[in-house]
Amino acid sequence: MAADTDWLVVVDMQHVFADPASPWFTSGFASAAERIATLVPRFGRRVAFTRFVPPRAIEGSWADYYRRWDFAAAPASAELWQLVPPWRGAERVDTHRFSKWGAELRALTGPLSTVVLCGVSTDCCVLMTALAAVDDGAFVRVVADACGAKTPEVHEAALSLLRTRAPQLTITSTAEEWSGA
Repeated sequence: MAADTDWLVVVDMQHVFADPASPWFTSGFASAAERIATLVPRFGRRVAFTRFVPPRAIEGSWADYYRRWDFAAAPASAELWQLVPPWRGAERVDTHRFSKWGAELRALTGPLSTVVLCGVSTDCCVLMTALAAVDDGAFVRVVADACGAKTPEVHEAALSLLRTRAPQLTITSTAEEWSGA
């Protein structure tokens, strides 16, 4: 299914979501990581990794957010914000927003591109990135089995919401993404 111009955007495969001791542990992380590892080679150089990192200045509604999750105010260089192996050193787009879609990612993937999303968490950063990209005119495919959320029920609920954005957004699987290889 992947065309030679499609971009794989790997959302927030960071320690903070992989660590079972983290308040933000995502139970679907390991399964998503396995699937993502099979997708990355399919897209070659057209892969963009993202990281959620705290803002330089915490203000507005983010002030309440970081009061609730005070551990998350750690600097962007902290281990919890690093990408997990094997992607730790990968080039990436960092943002303090849930949505990773913005000028930097749009410039990387190109205008009116097709973006293939995977990563965590389906109900937060993947969802917000998908909706922002669609709103900006991109075509989006969310690879359901290469995404993860805190629980399978939350994952399915987010996918159900994303399905309502057709035809601009479709839900696929790793097998479907490889079918055009």
